[in-house]
Amino acid sequence: MGCEIKTSQDGKYIIETITGNLDGKLALENNLKAHALGQELGVNRYLVDVTDSRNVDSAPAAYSFAHFRMKNNPGIDQTARVATLVKPGDRSHNFIEIISRNSGLDVTIFTDRHKAINHLLKD
Repeated sequence: MGCEIKTSQDGKYIIETITGNLDGKLALENNLKAHALGQELGVNRYLVDVTDSRNVDSAPAAYSFAHFRMKNNPGIDQTARVATLVKPGDRSHNFIEIISRNSGLDVTIFTDRHKAINHLLKD
């Protein structure tokens, strides 16, 4: 699994690009790094590109990740807007989106990069 974290060219959002199999432990580690950068730069919008990554967590593990470990973590900006970019047909991240949204986090899945970025930039 690999992860690259950088700012967009305009500096308005953080890009987190993940490759390989992904589980909640690795996702949390990467999200904490991305949110630390966001806090440093005063940015709370995140494009999480998992087009080359599949979520391999079980449903209970995914629930714990989204509902407890992300929601109750002081290193995660609870006001963040997250656009998750997935490969068309990849539904392995859908449960995370549902649980995240149900716990009050602003997480939305997209298959189109431009739509994801537009979602991040809208006010």
